[in-house]
Amino acid sequence: MIVFLSKIRIFVMVIIQIRLSDMAMSIQEFIVKYKEAFGENAPLPISFGYSNEAVTEVRRIPRCMIGAIRKVCDGGVLTLSVDNVLCGGGSLYTAFAPMPDRVPVFVSETEHYKQTKEQVKDYIDRLGIHLSEKPYLNFVRMDHVTSLDEVEGMLFFATPDVLSGLCSWAFYDNNEDDAVCARFASGCCSIVTFAAKENAKGGRRCFIGMLDPSARPLVPRDELTFTIPACRFKEMMNTMEQSALFQKAYSIVRKRINEEI
Repeated sequence: MIVFLSKIRIFVMVIIQIRLSDMAMSIQEFIVKYKEAFGENAPLPISFGYSNEAVTEVRRIPRCMIGAIRKVCDGGVLTLSVDNVLCGGGSLYTAFAPMPDRVPVFVSETEHYKQTKEQVKDYIDRLGIHLSEKPYLNFVRMDHVTSLDEVEGMLFFATPDVLSGLCSWAFYDNNEDDAVCARFASGCCSIVTFAAKENAKGGRRCFIGMLDPSARPLVPRDELTFTIPACRFKEMMNTMEQSALFQKAYSIVRKRINEEI
């Protein structure tokens, strides 16, 4: 009897997985719905993830990677590695190198983002960053993505009006108080580190970022970032049409995003 019930349980789980697979929205379907929800003026999201293969030449970038990441919105691709991430904090938060000894002093005594270097050390210890086993971190705009394999997260550069929609979408099927978080972080940490850690544990939190004054000049003045870990994004793809994005209130905001009012 126990064996019979076990077989029934396995059969039901297989059926559920097949149905979920059938329900899953394709990347192209998502792009169509995304443009319906936000209009043509909202930049498409950017996928990012670690890989053994570079999607483009590992080119020299300015000291801060944020400007290079933002350019991916224009349709290019970007590959980061230990060879072109020259910022000490950036190499830490992309998991390419251990924390340089100078970082705690710099963050506390030069930037004054934390009161003491001990606070910085404690904060970084709690992040629990482990060096990547893969040599490349690729950023690709959504319309050039063929698979969500090897994707850590989806990055949105968002004005307040777009951010309103993204948060409403994230809140739709997640009733936790931390469904959307805004945490202390550098620009790169708020994009890469949080999503990678959340994705590794199958978490459901999304992250608002680019509150870092040092990185703010590298993005438009009216943009923040919103990052969805890949595991959560796969869920949210299937709740998009039922969420507030396709209801009357947000349709008015959409018109303003696209300067129709």
